Amino acid sequence: RATMKSLRFISAEAFVSNAEFARKSLGGVAHNLFPLLFKASYLLEQAEVIHDLVENWPLVDFNMGKLLGTTVDYEEDLSYRTCSVCLESCLTGLRDYVLNHPSPYMKRLKVVDLTGIKDVEVQFCECKKTMGRWARTQLFSKLCLELLVYLQQTQCNPGTFEISIDVLIDLFVTERNYELVVQALLKKCYCPLKICCVAFRSDNLALQKLFYIIKLIDPSLLRKLEIVHNVRLEMEHLDILFNSIHFPLLMSLTLPARTFNVRRFTAADEQMLINIGEKMGEMTQLTELNVPFSILTGRIQKLLSPLKTPLKMLDVSNCSLNHADMAYLANSFHANHLEALDLSGHDIPDLYPSIFFKLLRHSSSVLRSLTLEDCNIQDTHVNMLILGLSPCQKLQEFKFLGNPLSSQALKHLFTFLCELPMLKNVEFPVPRDCYPIGITYPVDDASLCRFDRQKYVSVAEEINLILLQANREDVKASTPLFGSYDAAVHETNNELGAYLIKSFKETLEKLNASLNKMS
Repeated sequence: RATMKSLRFISAEAFVSNAEFARKSLGGVAHNLFPLLFKASYLLEQAEVIHDLVENWPLVDFNMGKLLGTTVDYEEDLSYRTCSVCLESCLTGLRDYVLNHPSPYMKRLKVVDLTGIKDVEVQFCECKKTMGRWARTQLFSKLCLELLVYLQQTQCNPGTFEISIDVLIDLFVTERNYELVVQALLKKCYCPLKICCVAFRSDNLALQKLFYIIKLIDPSLLRKLEIVHNVRLEMEHLDILFNSIHFPLLMSLTLPARTFNVRRFTAADEQMLINIGEKMGEMTQLTELNVPFSILTGRIQKLLSPLKTPLKMLDVSNCSLNHADMAYLANSFHANHLEALDLSGHDIPDLYPSIFFKLLRHSSSVLRSLTLEDCNIQDTHVNMLILGLSPCQKLQEFKFLGNPLSSQALKHLFTFLCELPMLKNVEFPVPRDCYPIGITYPVDDASLCRFDRQKYVSVAEEINLILLQANREDVKASTPLFGSYDAAVHETNNELGAYLIKSFKETLEKLNASLNKMS
């Protein structure tokens, strides 16, 4: 469906489409038209015009999310376009705003917010080249350092040094860009563009470096902290982190796999878990917690009960939860506020069916996203699942990959899912009858792709027909075999792959050395 454009927006497109004319004419453009021209330039990928608009920005704030989001003149949300050409022009324009303006005393810009950019799998920009969060971190850090070097080497207008612009940004740091980002953070007090990190993600980084950079980014501003892949953070390290650094505004916390492992807990570890829970309780804004692939059997209450604010998002996938954990979740004050819940990797139908449906019932008025991958949901459980999901009228996303369901059961389930009015995205498993007889669940990586593709396509077409007949073409149904798209992993997969190979090589070398000693 084509998005309607106002006459103002059509005029703005016409104006910026001739880049040379637009750039010459900017001096005579009314200040309140700059946001309109920026969105039109971004849509048409007019890099030079974008640069000049930012370089001459006449307003107090520059908020990418608002500028590119739904507006009165053009409803389409362009914040999902992480177009490399446009974003580079925007960031270099920001650097040149500091340097090249004839009268620095007239500058009004105080706050730049780059956090509204959303990284998605499918790009609609013409150039098809994206600039992800890691690359944006890299480029902005580089521009800040270049700016400082230029200011030191060149005779600048004294007013240039009085410019101070807070730049709100989501940083993504790995081993490969660590040194550059650290240099930019160490010198931020001298730079007119002040890095204000509100969300921080780290993958593939040594603990010492992680702790150091977290202190540098000013944790008092941090709203989101993600420590994800190849960071060897264990519970004692987390305890040290929380005892040495305070996160008063933290709203979202993601911890790497195996941060917690209660199977090897001592009495001291039990106390440490309580301490961590209490420290999280002091984070009065915390509403999102992701602790996948930790072993937390029987300890969920210790971790979550000190929280003073109800959680809106909880990921406890593959955490070996028992009946007591599920009972705590179902009866806790969090249950009525959960908008996103991931319980993947738990045998829900066998271990705690009734208590799980109680949890679902309590969260049904707000639940938007539910993930139940590898939960051993079989054909005999589908009617019970439908009953449990029926009150969840606000559900927008349902993911249940890796469950042993037949084609028939899937079609039955989709007939029901059509009735959920807000549903937009469903990730469903390859039907069990598409795999060879005797396949065991969860399906291992080696067997994952060994299914009858022709039969799967046929079933997928039937499912799409069910959606079509129910007038639900707005629902996207798919089977991402290796899990949902992760923009951060996609952007840094080469570095992650190299790290895994290096780790594997080191392990083999240690094993070889041990065998040599024995012989």
